Amino acid sequence: MTPAPARRSPWPILVAVALIAGATAAGIGALSLADALTATGLPDPGPATTLGLPFLRAVGEIAAATAVGALLFATFLVPPQESGVLDAAGYRSLRLATVASGVWAVCAALLVPLTISDVSGNPLREHLNPVEIWRVTAAVDTASAWRWTAGLALVVTVVARSVLRWAWTPVLFALSLLTLVPLALTGHSAAGGSHDLATNSLLIHLVAAALWSGGLLALLAHGMRRGEHTDLAARRFSAVALWCFIAMLVSGIINALVRIAPGDLFSTSYGMLVLAKAVALAALGGLGWQQRRSAVAALQRDPDARTPLIRLSTVEALLFAVTFGIAVGLGRTPPPPPARLNPSPVEVALGYDLAGPPTVARILLDWRFDLLFGSAAIIFAAVYLAGVIRLRRRGDAWPVGRTVAWLLGCGLLLFTTSSGMGRYMPAMFSMHMAAHMLLSMLVPILLVLGAPTTLALRALPTAGKGNPPGPREWLLAGLHSRWSRFFTHPVVATVMFVAGFYALYFGGIFDAAVSHHGAHVLMNLHFLMSGYLFYWVVIGIDPTPRSVLPLGKIGMVFASIPLHAFFGVVLMGMATVLGERFYRSLLLPWHTDLLGDQHLGGSIAWAAGEVPLVVVMLALLIQWQRSDRRTSTRLDRAAERDHDADMAAYNAMLDELARRDRTGR
Repeated sequence: MTPAPARRSPWPILVAVALIAGATAAGIGALSLADALTATGLPDPGPATTLGLPFLRAVGEIAAATAVGALLFATFLVPPQESGVLDAAGYRSLRLATVASGVWAVCAALLVPLTISDVSGNPLREHLNPVEIWRVTAAVDTASAWRWTAGLALVVTVVARSVLRWAWTPVLFALSLLTLVPLALTGHSAAGGSHDLATNSLLIHLVAAALWSGGLLALLAHGMRRGEHTDLAARRFSAVALWCFIAMLVSGIINALVRIAPGDLFSTSYGMLVLAKAVALAALGGLGWQQRRSAVAALQRDPDARTPLIRLSTVEALLFAVTFGIAVGLGRTPPPPPARLNPSPVEVALGYDLAGPPTVARILLDWRFDLLFGSAAIIFAAVYLAGVIRLRRRGDAWPVGRTVAWLLGCGLLLFTTSSGMGRYMPAMFSMHMAAHMLLSMLVPILLVLGAPTTLALRALPTAGKGNPPGPREWLLAGLHSRWSRFFTHPVVATVMFVAGFYALYFGGIFDAAVSHHGAHVLMNLHFLMSGYLFYWVVIGIDPTPRSVLPLGKIGMVFASIPLHAFFGVVLMGMATVLGERFYRSLLLPWHTDLLGDQHLGGSIAWAAGEVPLVVVMLALLIQWQRSDRRTSTRLDRAAERDHDADMAAYNAMLDELARRDRTGR
């Protein structure tokens, strides 16, 4: 039996990690200051900005990762009590997340004036007036992103203070991930050529890094406190860390190739930092493999053998600190000049150029892979097929039609976002509307008919009585949660499905959002999720938290169709061009009739409602027919078991009534 280490406080290690990350970032920022000032042409704002900004950003990112990892730990790596209240390990992780989110909020708030000082070249003391900061922040995208980050982190901090039950931790976990989004929309990745690929890859990179590093810090803190279920937490985190490493590796390579040519890796400061970060990532991967091979294996043999885990996790955490510092320093170092010094307005706005007007050939063949939705489509298809294969190997059947529907939905999602349609979608309202209709109406129908929840419930193993809950139990908890019951209410699902159209296009949101890549990502996500929710309630094979009568389902469909048709008619009759300033700024010589293109988009919206209506009605008829057949079969089997006792009793009742009529009694 390996002697258990003494219980220790994790705070010295956590503070050391943050300080090392900050010092590394500040040191790199100081070394690259001359190149940065030369590239921007701005005066030196002083050491408070040039050193303080990278230091606070690195400290803040470590705090953000710690919050994400601690909430991941409390949600998925250790079990709650049977009552649903967090146990001691989950509660301690939640408190760690609360403190880390508070630090993240403070750092983000301080980075607002530091960013304004940095982009203006003026000393920090000239930008400490709160009124002036609020006025100027809206004009500086990076400062505005930090303001949003501070607000989101503050929300996580305040809500986490009052949470005791496990059901709230997945919500907090999602919110903590949301605080990372503004980071992906700023810096080198948000500007220049191919910034769509760079922004998407950076978002994947940041989320994977936060899950890996933050989960490691939370696991280290748990091990140092000698918390229970360390062996379970280490085994679960090992799987998470492996996929995070793969995601960081692939997204990091894509992001680097967008920003720098291979020949500049050894000849520029930016290239040397990219190589340093790659070496650090490789070393982290090696340490992770060693963790899996020795520390995790030792815990599986003896749950009290925490020493190898603590030792390796400490080294890995310190290496993560250096890696975060290098990453922040990389963001402060000017990249090499782009190969094309005079990009077209389309390339500046979209991140890529367009060969000409959309044709059938270009829509079908001119692909540009969407790292977010394209990757999601491929992953969804692969995971679904893995579940089907697991059932088949177990000897269970799974309907081929469901598999075909799911794969068609994934394929259509891939086509809509990564083909020529996805390429032209940000530049033309008609293409945007065509993609909108596919993502909100046809793709969700196919995915819903694939019954992914039912497949997961059948393919995932049960935890077993007395064992900590696993993925299947988490899925069931989410399915029966109050959140699920609320969003699957027919009125709520219908309003979310329909109201989004009117709020987005007639509420002024589209005009403000059309020029931002992040806004297009959010719009596509809303179309997809609201459509899936609506059709899950209407024609879903998967179980729902509430039962909706067939008449209610038909009512939902017929209530939404006229509203969609009216929306299209209004668009066809509008004399004002939505997003006109942005579309004009692209200077596309073949796309000058913006109002005509908008009217075409309206006609697409008007006509698109007919196809889903036919598909939905066919699906409902088939489902009702199968339900009647199952009911009839069940009654026939019951009659065979009791020799048709119900029919015999019914005939006896009729005979008795006839006898009374004859006798008058």
